Amino acid sequence: MRFEIMRLDDIDGNAVESTVVDAASVNRIVQQAAALGQRIYIRPADTAAS
Repeated sequence: MRFEIMRLDDIDGNAVESTVVDAASVNRIVQQAAALGQRIYIRPADTAAS
């Protein structure tokens, strides 16, 4: 499964960066964001048929 992770602006909460990662990478990104005090939003990535 893949997830879209968006980094959110500290002032207004708008997404300033977005990346799609596999499930194994989510924990690492969450840990990094927590250590840096960054706000992130995680949702399942669109899995449209290829």
